[in-house]
Amino acid sequence: MSKRAEHIEHKGTVAFIGRDFVRVNIEVNEACGSCASRKACAMGQSQTREITVATTEADSFSVGEVVKVGAKQRMGIMAVVLCYVVPLILLVTVLAVAIALGVAEGLAAVVSLCSLALYYGVVWLFRNQIAGRVSFTISKL
Repeated sequence: MSKRAEHIEHKGTVAFIGRDFVRVNIEVNEACGSCASRKACAMGQSQTREITVATTEADSFSVGEVVKVGAKQRMGIMAVVLCYVVPLILLVTVLAVAIALGVAEGLAAVVSLCSLALYYGVVWLFRNQIAGRVSFTISKL
């Protein structure tokens, strides 16, 4: 796999500079124009997306500067699995088990939807640990 295929990169504009981080605004249209997953991606739901990039070189950037933000492709895959694949499997499994146990279809549907709410609640509780595994890089253009 080439180095280009291993990384997802987007252009963005520096919005804020902190002591050890930089906040970058990414325009969705530009960022998603060539991406095959743009219709399923959560970034397609808003016009701009703000990303916080931890860096020890924050002071070398300036507000309004156009930069390149990157992440390893496996980070994107992990996000898709956590947000779409696992919930789908959970929903179908809970629904099938509930129906197999003789639960009425309407109640089985409600139980399976409640299992999704519980799953996303657990993901929310562990959001800091998940975010700690996702790392972005920033570089000047």
